[in-house]
Amino acid sequence: MQTKLQELTEKIYNEGVDKAQKEADAIIKAAEKKAQDIENDAVEKAKMIVAEAGKKAEDLKRHVDSELKMSVNQSVSALKQNIANTLSMSAIEPPIRELFSDKDFLKSIIEKVVSGIMGKESTDLKVILPANDQKNLESFFKNQLAAELNKGLDLSFSEGVKSGFKVGPADGAYQVSFTDDDFINFFKSYLRPKSSAILFEK
Repeated sequence: MQTKLQELTEKIYNEGVDKAQKEADAIIKAAEKKAQDIENDAVEKAKMIVAEAGKKAEDLKRHVDSELKMSVNQSVSALKQNIANTLSMSAIEPPIRELFSDKDFLKSIIEKVVSGIMGKESTDLKVILPANDQKNLESFFKNQLAAELNKGLDLSFSEGVKSGFKVGPADGAYQVSFTDDDFINFFKSYLRPKSSAILFEK
């Protein structure tokens, strides 16, 4: 009787231990699977983060390269324009300034312009001359253009005109400017493209 009771007790114990072991194994297996799933998920997320970071880095690199290229092109273009402007100005400005400082040239040009306009039009004409040359020019034109002055030509002198002259109808409807700066700008706009083509021809 004692022996059977002991056998029964051992059997129940062994079955309990075996069941507990199986449950423990199942729990461990489930935990290992869950851990593996978490690890796999973390690896996939890490790959996605790395891929996204790589794409952003590539996009940033392309953007920076594009900005740098545009900035370099703009800088080179501005430098070429400055060189062309400097070359044009050095070729144009000195002779034009010298020409407009020649009072005989200025008198001749004004006389021809005034005679040409008043010979074709009946409108009263106004000529604006540099105030700093008033003494030199006033007597000359009163003698040289006396006929035109009698026909309605008006001579005036302005501090705003530094060289050359301006001419237009006496009513001020418009004015045509003949200053050294006007001629410099005119020739500069013509020569700058030519200079650029000569200097930077591909």
